[in-house]
Amino acid sequence: MPVLVMKFGGTSVATLDRIRRAAKRVGVEVSKGYDVIVIVSAMSGETNKLVGMVEETSPFFDAREYDAVVSSGENVTAGLMALTLQEMDVPARSWQGWQVPLKTNSAHSSARIEEIPTDNISRKFGEGMKVAVVAGFQGISPEGRITTLGRGGSDTTAVAFAAAFGAERCDIYTDVDGVYTTDPRICEKARKLDKIAFEEMLELASLGAKVLQTRSVELAMRYKVRLRVLSSFEEQSDAAGTLVCDEEDIMESKVVAGVAHSRDEAKMTLVSVADRPGIAAAIFGPLAEAGVNVDMIVQNISEEGRTDMTFSLPINQITRAEKALNAAKDSGSVNFHGLVTDDRVSKVSVVGIGMRSAAGVASKMFKVLSDEGINIKVITTSEIKISVLIDRKYMELAVQALHDAFELEKEG
Repeated sequence: MPVLVMKFGGTSVATLDRIRRAAKRVGVEVSKGYDVIVIVSAMSGETNKLVGMVEETSPFFDAREYDAVVSSGENVTAGLMALTLQEMDVPARSWQGWQVPLKTNSAHSSARIEEIPTDNISRKFGEGMKVAVVAGFQGISPEGRITTLGRGGSDTTAVAFAAAFGAERCDIYTDVDGVYTTDPRICEKARKLDKIAFEEMLELASLGAKVLQTRSVELAMRYKVRLRVLSSFEEQSDAAGTLVCDEEDIMESKVVAGVAHSRDEAKMTLVSVADRPGIAAAIFGPLAEAGVNVDMIVQNISEEGRTDMTFSLPINQITRAEKALNAAKDSGSVNFHGLVTDDRVSKVSVVGIGMRSAAGVASKMFKVLSDEGINIKVITTSEIKISVLIDRKYMELAVQALHDAFELEKEG
């Protein structure tokens, strides 16, 4: 039998009624002849509640026990989904990560999947089970302890199962009906895309689009897993949602596929750093060790052997970054005259695989922002992306103006 993977996010299983709705969708696919692997998240709000209880119990918690607690939300959903399917006369069984077993490394709360043996579930399919309901977000370490994959880890679980079982497709059910050209809450002209290339989706996910977790898109691109993003709350059809696929599966791509934004960014500048070989490593090494996610980096022109180094980071990591850099300064590995932080910036990006073969995207983007009186603080580019850092108060204006300028509301 062909295998289909279906993943339901927290809002899709937030209540028993929604679990029943999701179960009916699973039943439809079973009736088409699929063996179905259902990956479930915890019911909406449950993981936050569990995390809060852990932090209240133990501010400096043991990460192994953290994983034991926060993984329990998915176990509850998996059991309820299996029971619901059984009530519909669909042969189903719930599976926790360790029962599969989904094998990970030992990095608790941010584990990486190492292997998913297919024998146990495949044997049960052979014995007549039609649906394996698997608790997402969790696995088992080499030491036999429960691990979790980090926030959004159920998306990664789903893609990994699709790759391991050679699934025909991996359907991600969520509270939106697909991937849009930009955030519809900011731009009412935003258009749902029928298809988007893996690379474009990866850039959009990393730049702030919260439809899919970045790691799940990386995994799908590596193993050529066809992803479909669709809503749990709309009528089901074969054409529903957005298909995330190979570039070759898209007949003709627009130059720009979408406009992404990340609201809560900060800009940090090290003033008057020694301009010498190894200085970048001396700065960004301690930041990496402190878990700071540095994105855009700009080094100014050197004057008299000194330079300024500017980079962007999430606003909630400012304190961590300042602590790491001041510690590096105190140790003598980095010497700078000042540390200037701007916590009122946002990142806006245009993304599209068509940019590889089209000139003038950058100049058009910069002119649009200039015409709107928006000053650009930092610029970075890649083959299919241009990102700028601007004052946060202009973020929504920038998104709307760029969406209009590249005519993203139009198809083709």
